[in-house]
Amino acid sequence: MSTYDEIHRLIRLLDASDDSPDATALRARSYALLGLTDGAPVVDVGCGTGRAVAELAALGARPVGIDLDPRMIAVARDRQPGADLRVADAGALPLPDGAVLGYRADKVLHDLARPDRALAEAWRVLAPGGRIVLVGQDWDAIVVDSGEPALTRAIVQARADRIASPRAARGYRGLLLDAGFAAPQVEVHTWVRTGEEVLPLLAGLAGPAVAAGVVSPAQAEGWLADQRRRVERDRALVAVPLFVAAARRD
Repeated sequence: MSTYDEIHRLIRLLDASDDSPDATALRARSYALLGLTDGAPVVDVGCGTGRAVAELAALGARPVGIDLDPRMIAVARDRQPGADLRVADAGALPLPDGAVLGYRADKVLHDLARPDRALAEAWRVLAPGGRIVLVGQDWDAIVVDSGEPALTRAIVQARADRIASPRAARGYRGLLLDAGFAAPQVEVHTWVRTGEEVLPLLAGLAGPAVAAGVVSPAQAEGWLADQRRRVERDRALVAVPLFVAAARRD
């Protein structure tokens, strides 16, 4: 598969996920936790194709979208003409000190080897009184209903081990406190999937486990075959806990 095909496949998956009612509700919750007033500047770090940037603008904020992947920014610029969208690293934002009143990072910190550096940068660009909101899944806590719990644990953990900071989300509160933020609050929202949409997710878990040599190709295929049968019988269930944390920069 070419790089072009890979990025457009990823975008299709992101769009499908972002269109779901629970994803829409979770984004809305993150905006509410920012507590932005009309015209307030806000940065959305890891903005992807720019959906949150557009929604924040519709709410009256003045958003800046940041993403490390220039291909994502290209798609975002095509979808959101005129939006302020920039290619940059979460640890080196192209913003002056105290430039924004809101900082949002959705499913970003787990991809960083040093999430604390991103939070130090968040502290820098936020003005006193500004709000930070973090959203992300815990890769080590994905729940899959299966008749083979030991194999399932091995597959989930093998996938988590390929993430830079797979448990960053459960550590949001501590990370925020360590970075100097005040009054952190944490919520957990669980996405539950029971239909055929679980199959690409499960294949994405099994593939890395095979690549790492944790399970054999035959074990992975048997596990996936069982999950396909569960989908056919309406007995599949995958639950993904997502942590939402908000805090204030004093």
